[in-house]
This record gives sequence, C-alpha cells and structure tokens, in this order.
Amino acid sequence: MRPSVTFENIKVSLVSIRSHKLRTILTVLIISFGIMALVGILTSIDSIKLSITDNFSRLGANSFSINNRSMQVHMGGASRPEVFRRITLNEAREFKERFNFPAFVSISATGTGTATIRYRSEESNPNIPIIGSDENYLQTQGFELEAGRNFSQTELFYGENVAIIGHQLAKTLFKNNENPIGKYINTANTRLQVIGVLKEKGISIGFSGDRNCVVPMQTLRKTINNPRMNYQITVSVNNVQEMETAISEATGLFRVIRKVPPGEKNNFDIARSDNIAQMLIDNIELVTMAAAVIGIITLIGAAIGLMNIMMVSVTERTQEIGIRKAIGANNKTVMQQFLAEAIVICQLGGIIGIFAGIFAGNIISYYIGSPFIIPWNWIITGVLICLVVGLVAGIYPAVKASRLDPIESLRYE
Repeated sequence: MRPSVTFENIKVSLVSIRSHKLRTILTVLIISFGIMALVGILTSIDSIKLSITDNFSRLGANSFSINNRSMQVHMGGASRPEVFRRITLNEAREFKERFNFPAFVSISATGTGTATIRYRSEESNPNIPIIGSDENYLQTQGFELEAGRNFSQTELFYGENVAIIGHQLAKTLFKNNENPIGKYINTANTRLQVIGVLKEKGISIGFSGDRNCVVPMQTLRKTINNPRMNYQITVSVNNVQEMETAISEATGLFRVIRKVPPGEKNNFDIARSDNIAQMLIDNIELVTMAAAVIGIITLIGAAIGLMNIMMVSVTERTQEIGIRKAIGANNKTVMQQFLAEAIVICQLGGIIGIFAGIFAGNIISYYIGSPFIIPWNWIITGVLICLVVGLVAGIYPAVKASRLDPIESLRYE
C-alpha cells in the first residue's frame, strides 16, 4: 500500500468515524476496557515486582539466613515448606563464635507477632512483632537508625529493658512530633525505654520493619518464657564476590554443630535474600499469565463486537461502496478503506485504554509504596494487540465490502 493511498484511507476512515459517533464511541469503549484491564493489571504487577526487588535489595545481595524451615513460596499451591527441628540458642551462639569469615553474623528470634504497644493514652494495633536480637541485627537486616543508637554490650549481656522501634510504630505512639528517645513504652508485662528509631523502609508483601519492636535477646527471653523458642542466624558478607564461599563454609560448620552425619541431607535451610525475592517474583509470574489471559479474553469479545459493527457499517454503506466502485475504486482499495477504519477505531480504543490502565496500575503502585512507573513494554504490546484485533475484526467485513457488485450496490435501498 503506497503512503498516499494509506493516508487517504485513514482520512476516509476518520470521516466515517465522525459521521457515526455513537457507534464508534461504543466500540472504542469496548476495546479500551479490554486494553485497560490488560495494561492496568500488568502495570500493577510490575510495580509489585519492583517493590519486592527494592525491599530485598535493602538487605543486600550479600546476605543469607539459616533457618529451620525452607523458604518456599507458593501461591495457591498445595506444597508446604520443609520444616526441621528448631535451631537452639546454643547452636546459634556456637555458629557465631566459630564462623571465621569476613562477615557480620546476627542471631534473632521473634517472640510474638501480635503484641500491643502502649505509650500513655496511645496504643498500637495488636500486630506488633517483638524481636530479640544482638548488636549485628540492624547491619544484617539492612536497617538504619533514624534517631538514637544501637544496643550496648551491657544492655545485651544483662538483658536490660530497652527497645529500638520501627518508624511506623513511633508515628503511632508519639504524636505531634514528640521525640521517642528516652521515653518508656509498655507491652503486656514489660516496660521498655526507647533508645532508637529505625528509618522508614515501606511495606512490600508484608516484609517491613516499620512496625517492629526490637529488644536485646536476653530481654526477649525474660519477657517471653518459651523454652522451645526457635532462632534465626543471618550472615552479611563483606564482599559479595565471596558469597558462595561463605555459604559453603556456613553449611559445613552448621552441619558439624547440628551433628548431621556424612551423606545425609541438611536438617536446616540456607536462603539468600535475593533468592527469596526471586521466588516471590516467580510465583507472581503465574498471576501475570492469568491477567494476560483475562485481558486477551476481553479483547476477543471486543474483536467480535467490532466485527459485528463493521458488518453493520458495510450494510449501511452499500450505496456508498457502489458509488466508489463506479468512479474507479477497485476491490483492493475498498477493502483497504474498511480495514483502515477498523484499525483506526482499535487504535483509538487502545490509546484510551493504555492511559487508563497506566493510571489504574499506578494507583496500586502508590498504595504499596512503589514509584510511578510507565510500562513501555506493555504500552508497545497494547498497540500491537490493537493492530492485530483491528486486522482480525476488520478483515471479513472489508473483504465482503470489496466483493459487492457495483450495480447491485447502487440499487440498494
């Protein structure tokens, strides 16, 4: 198709679109809703992936954790993570003492995830994690202090009643920009002095420290009398290039500590922070596929609707087709004109749907704390899909219009 003919066909299609506004608007809306659903869902999924990656990157690609259960993530599946016997405090301490590698090692345990914290008349929701830790916890977990200080060796040794609290928890308890440092907060049975406030990290699929209340390990053990408490070991390697070596050494050392016989598999799990993020993203890929299928089904419905409307258009414009053929238009020209009209309508719906989808997707992005994103890959995909829908929906009506007999068309009432 020559450029001049192409532009002429587009011009004719725009004239036809303007003369049938209601029909065009309805068709454009059908297509735009399909594209909006596709681009909107996929944009929000991209923002969730970005949020997960950003959240775990704060831990760094140089950290890994030793747990008593595998870090499997399944969405909607029946699989469960493998659970081993608990990691005791003595095992964790022995590992920390014997792990001779250029790295930071921290020991932590979660006493409860449903604590209520009070300060004077203010009270948090009953969803505050109380975490016992050591001097390296902030380093290995990727936390930074916004105010205050870390635990001292004396506080850790004697288990003094001090706490480092998350940014959101501080905002909940201390109104009107009151300084939390030095103030006393209360849990169910313990009075704690706030010595530090963590910088805000944001929330991503539940992974956040903004509500945490971190206390010395000995304080947690005094507060929560649980002889079966399970402990987690986290290692942050100084040089990311030595990550695999560190994991190998940690595995060998902990096998010795846990008395795993040669030839038997580990009775613990080692998980890299970036691997956990990748597992989450891999599971979200299934959601992406489902969203794409839903969007495609919607667009198939839109294509059927467009084909039906184009068939009506051919019937209504039978005399017009006869006149065009009478003054020299051949079958190919007529077919190209109707095909161009279908494609133009699809692209109009696609443009509206793309903008609406980006807006809808970024509303979700805003609420999960991700930056505004423009999914160029889905924009290009949306344009191409609209082109295909226009071709598929317009080809049969265009061929039918091109095959009309000019004499019979001129007689048509």
